[in-house]
Amino acid sequence: VSHQLIVDHGNITTQKIRLVCGTQQIARIDREQPPSAVAIAALRENFEAEVQDVEFVIFSDYAKGALRELPQLIAIARKYGRKTLVDPKLADPEFYRDAFILKPNESEFRALFGAFSEETLIEKAMTALDKYNLGHILLTRGPKGMLLVSSDKKVFSLPTEAIEVFDVSGAGDTVAAAFSLSIVAGVPVDDAVAVSNVAAGVAVAHLGTYVVTRHDIEERLGLNAPGGQKILSNAALAAQIAARRANGAKIVFTNGCFDILHSGHVRALVAARQEGEILVVALNTDDSVRRLKGPTRPVNCFSDRAEVIAALGCVNYVTGFSEDTPYDLIKLIQPDVLVKGGDYSEDKIIGADIVKGCGGRVVSVAFHEGYSSTRILEKILAP
Repeated sequence: VSHQLIVDHGNITTQKIRLVCGTQQIARIDREQPPSAVAIAALRENFEAEVQDVEFVIFSDYAKGALRELPQLIAIARKYGRKTLVDPKLADPEFYRDAFILKPNESEFRALFGAFSEETLIEKAMTALDKYNLGHILLTRGPKGMLLVSSDKKVFSLPTEAIEVFDVSGAGDTVAAAFSLSIVAGVPVDDAVAVSNVAAGVAVAHLGTYVVTRHDIEERLGLNAPGGQKILSNAALAAQIAARRANGAKIVFTNGCFDILHSGHVRALVAARQEGEILVVALNTDDSVRRLKGPTRPVNCFSDRAEVIAALGCVNYVTGFSEDTPYDLIKLIQPDVLVKGGDYSEDKIIGADIVKGCGGRVVSVAFHEGYSSTRILEKILAP
């Protein structure tokens, strides 16, 4: 984290004192004074110099005076093609014109755009988007969850992820940070809302402000049954893998029919996951299984098999391939580690040439004799 702090000589540093009884915040006492004109001018100059080297800008407006030139700062960001997220406090919607994302809570939304009912909320948000040239309004609604309304008329709503609430301090900042980081990482807007919703649910479960970690989010996502957020098309998977790899994650790939899940499968997947941070499991589609196994297979259709595999904690993503082999899919995502069962020699592992050609590794995990979907079916059908 680098910084370009503006020192306002002769001013005081803002102080916040929270009065807390048990887990309940009773009051907050602020000691502050508005920044000087000299400091504001320096802020504007530094901002224009720094914004050229960033991808995304968060304006967290506490209405303390530091952002009293916010319209000019938004204009500077737009000049350089930078997207902006604004956490608003002033009850003046014109002040936030041209923001890419405006992130009010319900009381801030009312102050900006007037009273609303559940029936008129989306219409009011759509009107505001058009009138003030906003890209999205991301409305945080406490126990009601989050609502994203976009200028392309799309609406995305999520219930709260909070399991229990101890302290809402910093929840809005957590949403802004998680959402913005997701956008910069290339995550689609809807998915960025989902990630920030999870992050907020983690934050409010702790007393005081809490720094939500990547592990916190991944752990909470792992609790979501039946794992639908893990099941992706090939194209969506490629985008997610690109974002994960940009953040330093090692990508592990394995594939199979996984028709009837058994302990041999689970042991192999657990071993594969230990080879990196992200495990991708590619499943043969139903037609692909029939060509390989015969007309009576698969016993379980693709959607059922994908749901079961996605529910495993060691698996990060599940996708499908309709060809006889996953060669084209491996070429698309170029995993760092390619894993198959120990019954395959390296020269027989499809895609080994791609992975090794990119500097990756091919790993054969232990093969557990006696475990297979075919043997289970034979046992079931035996007289």
